[in-house]
Amino acid sequence: MSAYIVATYNVTNPEGLEAYGPKVGPTLQGHNVEVLVADHDSTAVEGSPAKTTVVLKFDDRDSAMAWYNSDAYQAIINLRTDNTEGSMVIVDGLPGSG
Repeated sequence: MSAYIVATYNVTNPEGLEAYGPKVGPTLQGHNVEVLVADHDSTAVEGSPAKTTVVLKFDDRDSAMAWYNSDAYQAIINLRTDNTEGSMVIVDGLPGSG
């Protein structure tokens, strides 16, 4: 069953986050991942969600965790976490949804 990483965050230090974008893409190589959403101006229709939303689709939870825990991603994760406030979760897709 497909699994998704959903990250939502607000940028607290735009200058500090600039280095993250060019470096995160290469960490995805070899992980059979599809970037479904990468929006830095999400429109709230309910509540007070963060402005940035990213959704990554993986084959399954193990694949999502393998990317998240990879040496390549862990080497740059601080570029995101030090310069944003938000959350990241791994969720399963619906059965039969791909």
